[in-house]
Amino acid sequence: MRTNKVLIVEDDEIIANLLYMNLKNAGYACYIAYSGGAAADMLEEHRFDIGIFDIMVPEIDGYELLEYAKTMELPVIFLTAKNSTRDKVWGLKSGADDYITKPFEITELLARVESVLRRYKKSVTKYRFKDLEIDTESREIKKNGIVTDVTLKEFELLLLFLRNPNIALYRNVIYERVWDSEYLGNSRTVDLHVQRLRKKLDLENDIISVYKIGYRLVVK
Repeated sequence: MRTNKVLIVEDDEIIANLLYMNLKNAGYACYIAYSGGAAADMLEEHRFDIGIFDIMVPEIDGYELLEYAKTMELPVIFLTAKNSTRDKVWGLKSGADDYITKPFEITELLARVESVLRRYKKSVTKYRFKDLEIDTESREIKKNGIVTDVTLKEFELLLLFLRNPNIALYRNVIYERVWDSEYLGNSRTVDLHVQRLRKKLDLENDIISVYKIGYRLVVK
């Protein structure tokens, strides 16, 4: 299984490192450029699967860098403090595949990255965790090579954890991502599905409860 390569273009070192750490934990190979000029050089040297560009970076701004990336058919997500509707519309009209404003939630960013990669048919389709094999195309989970019967929601729940390893996921985030509807404060649905998933796949020690937050998949 090939690892997707991400180019992060961000001149704020703290944000760049936050992106690097979380994307790496989610299974991506990450490269950081702190200026548009450095990013252009890296685009010539490496073949990337997706770019996450700040707009206001030194030397070459995000818009100009986007033009260069488009010649390589590289999907790009703008991640920027420029948060007006006009800026967002201009960014999308310029060819960005998505536009996220700062401050941002890392779980949302990871979901947007996965969504763009799926559109370009570059997303990861197979995951391995311990004795499990997960195929997102056939929607099958195999445990020790044998297909295990899970519901659609259980499958989506496991996929959410796998795409956000070692990240504490709030119950409302889990509910909104898996059930695709607004969270109204009742955690029983999430808790019951997590309990069933743990039991079916022997993940009691891997999907852990996080006090007053929700759950986290521990990946060592």
